[in-house]
Amino acid sequence: MNAEERFALITENLEEVLNPELIQDILKEGRNPKVYWGTSPTGKPHCGYLVPAVKIAQLLAAGCEVTVLIADIHGFLDNFSNTAPIELVEYRAKYYQFTITAMLQAVGVSTEKLRFVLGSSYQKSPEYIMDVYKLCSLVSEHAAKKAGAEIVKQSSNAPLSGLLYPILQVLDEQYLDVDVQFGGLDQRKLFAASTEWHPKLGYKKRSHLCNVMVPGLTGGKMSSSEEDSKIDLLELADSIRKKIRKAQAAPREIENNGILAFVQYVLFPAMALKSPTPEFRISRERDGLEPLVYTSIEKMHEDYKNDILSPQLLKPAVAEAIVEMTAPIRAAFEASAEWQEVTLKAYPPPPPKQKKDKKKDKGSRYPGAGSGETPNGVEP
Repeated sequence: MNAEERFALITENLEEVLNPELIQDILKEGRNPKVYWGTSPTGKPHCGYLVPAVKIAQLLAAGCEVTVLIADIHGFLDNFSNTAPIELVEYRAKYYQFTITAMLQAVGVSTEKLRFVLGSSYQKSPEYIMDVYKLCSLVSEHAAKKAGAEIVKQSSNAPLSGLLYPILQVLDEQYLDVDVQFGGLDQRKLFAASTEWHPKLGYKKRSHLCNVMVPGLTGGKMSSSEEDSKIDLLELADSIRKKIRKAQAAPREIENNGILAFVQYVLFPAMALKSPTPEFRISRERDGLEPLVYTSIEKMHEDYKNDILSPQLLKPAVAEAIVEMTAPIRAAFEASAEWQEVTLKAYPPPPPKQKKDKKKDKGSRYPGAGSGETPNGVEP
């Protein structure tokens, strides 16, 4: 690919690119852009993570050098310490590395080309901490809150850790030695802060790739904390089919449609990485008709608006595609005793509820009532 083709693949399906000229200049020089994507190990990764996974595959196909940051200290700072100790975050970081590795392999990414980095491996160094202090002296409370508004839990009396979170993430770009940070559109304010804050420390500006935010199965944001909104990457096949059947997908409406969005941002790009002419087939066997075959999301949207493609036809096809895509992840989990052991430590099951013994109210009519005796005739 030439520089223009590489840039087109790097920016395909993105919501926005900040400072795109920085990437274009690197490509014109013939250098490979260095990109990082970070994730904070809190709730279990779900199928929404396949959206960045596909983009990472595209970045690698465009010749980028990609780093995956498992941001364990970020996970602790994000108000997590209120609900679990740092030791739990450490187990979750291991769980994330297992899961993300299997997820990337499932969409065709060779993890040999990736660099995995644990945040705590450099975020406790004297140089990094000194830069945290420097930014704390240069950035206002208002600016820090604004930068983290969409990604950090905030309240009227929030812990100071929420203010540190965006400062650390901005510094990660420098200490991971990258040209570009890739993340969801919900991080746009933080990306804008990076452009403003780095020059204050004498560091270069970076480019930022803003990925789309795919709607959840219930119509809102796909979230680890909302069980019905997402599909776990290790979810069983029957459970996947059941959740897709129940998913919100109004006929003729393509906006805020999580099922169509998944096809657009995961299934089509993943197929395109394997074949120059991707096809998504939707069976109409029950109606005695030929299958619908799509080679572009635009035609699928058109048919959905015209009710040629109905939710009843679309959902089973998407469910089977997700079952097929996540099958290697489930197989990898079943084959790894270490991963299974880490899962129990990272997400321990809640303790069983203990039944409380309730005293029976025998009323006032049992023999001996009112005489100061218990039912068996023994003085209380």
